[in-house]
Amino acid sequence: MSEHRAVIKWKRTGPDFRHGKYSREHTWTFDGGVTVPASSSPAAVPVPYSNPGHVDPEEAFVAAISSCHMLTFLFVAHRQGFQVDSYDDEAVGVMTKNERGVSWVSAVTLNPRISYSGEKRPSPADEARLHHAAHDQCFIANSIKTEVTVSLGLGEE
Repeated sequence: MSEHRAVIKWKRTGPDFRHGKYSREHTWTFDGGVTVPASSSPAAVPVPYSNPGHVDPEEAFVAAISSCHMLTFLFVAHRQGFQVDSYDDEAVGVMTKNERGVSWVSAVTLNPRISYSGEKRPSPADEARLHHAAHDQCFIANSIKTEVTVSLGLGEE
């Protein structure tokens, strides 16, 4: 199979670490060379110890689920002869507490809006089937316990 790497770097910038007053800002560097500024979510750690302008792990998790679903959907759609022109998603993750009282991203709703062209266009049933196949084949969806729902505009799959 394959390996996927990320380098995560953080450095203390102030004297109050032992009192919990330290910056959660850090960086993620990926194998392609892109460095992303990251931080804890302000919902978990208040500003100024988190930076709302940086990516937090929870939103990155939601983005990874959405991105994987989209890429798998595009693959499945192309294999079945549909021409996709655009795919936009406003994915939403919800945090709740588990049975031990620990917060986790328990549910993610994908809200894709897809444009097609060409002679062969998917029916609503075709599109639901494509999303189901994409979910079943998505590497990330197969790696998590979070409930993932695809909203098709007329209801949920």
